[in-house]
Amino acid sequence: MATETEAVGSFYVLPEDCIASVLSFTSPSDACRSSLVSTNFRSAAESDALWKSFLPPQYQSIISRSADSSSLAFSSKKELYLRLCDHPLLIDDGRKSFSLERRSGKICYMLSPKDLAIVWMEAPCYWRRTCLPEARFPEVAELLSVCWLEIRGKINTRMLSPATLYTSYLVFKVTAGSFGFENQPVEVAVGVVGSEGHKRSVFLDAERGRRLRYQIVPRGVGLFNRNRMMGFQAPQPREEEEEDGECPKERGDGWLEIELGEFFNGGDDDDDDGEMEMSVLEVKGGNWKGGLIVQGIEIRPKE
Repeated sequence: MATETEAVGSFYVLPEDCIASVLSFTSPSDACRSSLVSTNFRSAAESDALWKSFLPPQYQSIISRSADSSSLAFSSKKELYLRLCDHPLLIDDGRKSFSLERRSGKICYMLSPKDLAIVWMEAPCYWRRTCLPEARFPEVAELLSVCWLEIRGKINTRMLSPATLYTSYLVFKVTAGSFGFENQPVEVAVGVVGSEGHKRSVFLDAERGRRLRYQIVPRGVGLFNRNRMMGFQAPQPREEEEEDGECPKERGDGWLEIELGEFFNGGDDDDDDGEMEMSVLEVKGGNWKGGLIVQGIEIRPKE
């Protein structure tokens, strides 16, 4: 019977295709780390057979929907994988972007304003289309002033990776003259088309979280409250803050995002052909609001 040392040594000299087959059951990051094991592992970890297994089965048909597919040059499947992670590809006449989540290779999409249903979008006194050099899409939507804010997006679950928990986000910026969102919550929801979905309240005011954390709250006179009376910032949140909705977070690309909700995309059965709807609504307050620049709604695997 072979000793443990002999067994391990035999594993190191396995043919490259066998090692690649084993590594295909791991993750892209594990495969990269395995290249340090031996020369055979390094060859397997760089092989097209391995990195093709990390790409989604439908990657070729998705890439073919891009106007830039002919210029998408790559020398290996690994290079293609990393490019799709770092540089989202515009597809469907620039209405969506397609990318991969680096750790898992799961599919990500962002729906552009052209792919969203935005009430009053075509009324130039309420919304306008504009261009920003830092935007992913050729055009983004700028909210000028509305009292009825309604943004909806839909995506077929078959377009996404199966057996994956997804989260959707509104990706936006605020202009210097933004107004109407300071104390007005916005209702967001994610659910199957035709259902109400899971609803919750959030705030689109990017400065709200900072104001709440450092709000000065006058207290009664006393030794314990002396610092507050002298105008120092309150170090602890107010009790009512826990009831406040979530506030936007800044992304690495400089845009803001607010989570709309999450949903689990089940198996890849032929009958599993649902459509998810994501919504952003403020139709109850009746106040006028403006100063948002909407880049789109992003759907990506939950971290």
